Amino acid sequence: MSQDQYTQQDPTQQHSQPGSGDQTVEYPGRTRDLDVQPDHGEHTYRGSGRLEGKKAVITGGDSGIGRAVAIAFAREGADVLISYLESEETDAKETARWVTEAGRKAVTVPGDIRTEEQCRAIVDRAAQEFGKIDVLVSNAAYQMSQDGGIDDITTEQFDRVMKTNIYAMFWLVKAALPHMEAGSSIITTSSVQAFSPSPHLLDYATSKAAIVNFTKGLGHNLVERGIRANSVAPGPVWTPLIPATMDEKKLESFGAQSPMGRAAQPAELAPFYVFLASQESSYMTSEVLGVTGGSPIT
Repeated sequence: MSQDQYTQQDPTQQHSQPGSGDQTVEYPGRTRDLDVQPDHGEHTYRGSGRLEGKKAVITGGDSGIGRAVAIAFAREGADVLISYLESEETDAKETARWVTEAGRKAVTVPGDIRTEEQCRAIVDRAAQEFGKIDVLVSNAAYQMSQDGGIDDITTEQFDRVMKTNIYAMFWLVKAALPHMEAGSSIITTSSVQAFSPSPHLLDYATSKAAIVNFTKGLGHNLVERGIRANSVAPGPVWTPLIPATMDEKKLESFGAQSPMGRAAQPAELAPFYVFLASQESSYMTSEVLGVTGGSPIT
């Protein structure tokens, strides 16, 4: 795994290649089931008060990028609500533990965000617990690799991808806006797949392209309210979702297509969310930050 993330080192060697053909797990995947544990910054991220007093909502906050962002936000001074699937309760509790260890309030809300009611419930709980929402991170996503491309994508799968990745984002933003003041920030998680789609992830890539377009338009839409909207577009990242949705052959080479030759660890994504949530990025809206290991997002 990594050394201290603040120590200068060769980025191509900072983390080992995690994928192997013997650690496929059932969807949605739990962190403890992985042979190679992701690095969420538990032992490396150091905060500096950049989000002091802020209240944040993170969907998919139980594991992967969501957990790394929750840990980073808490160490920067934010209280955090995380939403997650009920089957990932163990991971959610672990994320909440790291948030509380940072001295911040952790709120956990289980449920499937494929319904507008659940998205409203998440926002209502945040408003009840925090009184406001300063940062909304729409991060939860669903994918399922299909080697046959469109021929193997069922209507049921397509609907699940779109409801989880796009509809939920739309519902969450609409529900959260009345609780957000000028200076607040909305951050979406898009993907390099939005720009360079893989045939086996056709529906997922399509949803990520929609997220990019939605975020860019939303940022312009909210300028007069003083609320910013930006997106982080990761390349391959080692999370439980990967071995839960890809076959053994793809796992063996996962991340190798990146110019850096490896997948990212969630801890390497979290600082970009902190930047977009903080006042440091006050002159940025409708932007997409590519964290892809060198793959272009144009």
